[in-house]
Amino acid sequence: MKYILTSLAAASMCILPVFAEDSGSQPKLSFSPTGRILMDGAVYLGGNGNVTDENDTKFVNGVAIPDVRLGAKATYGKWKAKIDVGFSYGKVGLKDTYFEYDFNPANLVRVGYFVPQWGLNSETSSSMKQTYEEPTSNEFFYANPRLLAAMWVYDKDQYFAGTSIFAEQGVMTQNASEMGKQAWGAETRLVWRPRHSDGDVFQIGSSFNYSTPTADDHTGFDYSANFPSRVSKVTLLEANIDNARGLFKMTPELLIIKGNWALEAQYYYMNVSRKDGFRNYQAHGAYGIVRTLLIGSRYNYSHADAGVATPAKGSLELVLGYNYTDASDKKAGIRAGIMNDINCTLNYYINSWMLARLRYSYTNVHDRDVENLLPKRHVNTIEARLQVIF
Repeated sequence: MKYILTSLAAASMCILPVFAEDSGSQPKLSFSPTGRILMDGAVYLGGNGNVTDENDTKFVNGVAIPDVRLGAKATYGKWKAKIDVGFSYGKVGLKDTYFEYDFNPANLVRVGYFVPQWGLNSETSSSMKQTYEEPTSNEFFYANPRLLAAMWVYDKDQYFAGTSIFAEQGVMTQNASEMGKQAWGAETRLVWRPRHSDGDVFQIGSSFNYSTPTADDHTGFDYSANFPSRVSKVTLLEANIDNARGLFKMTPELLIIKGNWALEAQYYYMNVSRKDGFRNYQAHGAYGIVRTLLIGSRYNYSHADAGVATPAKGSLELVLGYNYTDASDKKAGIRAGIMNDINCTLNYYINSWMLARLRYSYTNVHDRDVENLLPKRHVNTIEARLQVIF
């Protein structure tokens, strides 16, 4: 641990000379630590506990600390920087690590390792998903990974746009010689919000992505998702798409806020073009979420993220959600599974940095023809979480 803290301090000192080069009057340097701790408990009911295939993971009741992070952020005039280190199940890895320059209130550029803007879920971190865990469609379609990228964001009045170019995630753990080849991609999120005041929002948008192959020596793609729980990690959907040329995916989005009610929805579509006579692979999915504040006056709008702001301290929120994902394409010869999930979540915002959560979900999957996985499974999950974020 002391080596991690020393590294964070050294990295923080390294950014100061960059700030010092900013011309003009000397603004004030602001520096603060960041961190988070997630503590989970889960009980699984059903879940095909009598799994006969020893390779197919069972659901096991238990507790976990799925995420711990320590970091620092700094601002100096128009410059911003952040470094974050995560400790997940004993594994250490970089999280958000980037520089940002704000040209004016409407334009910024960010460079580093972070989650680029793509879809409505990109405006919330993994621990702040209103449904406790992110919708399975968002996970399977690899909607919001952390990537080494450069992003420009425009945010003014009725319009929001984020455009990014990025390298594949593997560049964070392997050098170019080891990889032999590096995949790349580009994506954008475009939003129109004719109403965007606190308690009164109507917003529509769409995001687009093109990526080159990343798996099997850069000739294919691997896509997967777990059942929505991090205490027991059990595979839900899994697709290996070989002989790939490239990938196109898109996600239209909808956000409506009226007082203490909110509706969020996204649809996902993905097409992997393939070579050597193989049929293209297509998959699609969607989710819808209805949110209401049982305690609290109204939802506020986060202009800089084009999404719902975190409710005020003392708020009690009820969230109802449904998710459907069809990852099977029989014409392409890939049966990765078709899933449905209904969920109900209670979020109590204790104060500005503590959140208590309780969730129930029913998840099922069928039409799977994947090695070491049963053709169909289901589970009822009850989870609780206490999280601290600063």
